[in-house]
Amino acid sequence: MNLLFDFTVDKAAKTIYITREFAADQDLVWDAFTKAEFLDKWQAPKPYTLYTKEMDFRVGGRWLYAMVAPGMSPETAHQYSMVEYLEIRPKTSFSTRNTFADENGNPRTNAFSLVKNTFKQGNGITTVYIEKRFEDLAVLEMMATLGFKEGTIAGFGNLDELFRNLVTSK
Repeated sequence: MNLLFDFTVDKAAKTIYITREFAADQDLVWDAFTKAEFLDKWQAPKPYTLYTKEMDFRVGGRWLYAMVAPGMSPETAHQYSMVEYLEIRPKTSFSTRNTFADENGNPRTNAFSLVKNTFKQGNGITTVYIEKRFEDLAVLEMMATLGFKEGTIAGFGNLDELFRNLVTSK
């Protein structure tokens, strides 16, 4: 099955637009994007793993996580990311403010992005629209050239595999 994937960098708007279809129902795709037990299984491109230190999916809550390199433990991860939840419309969309942080969630930089994730159910397909807007063009350019697209593709491939495994295990 060919699933739509579009990744567009708009430097004038300082925004990355991502559209991706998934062969799963909207409830399952929503859970995969909003629950740590799912995110930890797919978000990091292999051979990295994702470690969620804390997650509180509610407006005003946050998700603090690290990508862990092979052979390292979560305790030795040096680069955490923090996601603050700004708006949640259950099963439909959520918006966040994202930044790099230390292991306690203290921002390591003044640079951040605002992200809106929107979910739309189709005929056996759920489409996710992601709009990642940067405050600083230099940060967008860094993300666009240092593997963000490739990491996104790899993570979504992991998610496709997770969905296939969930269907075959039922």
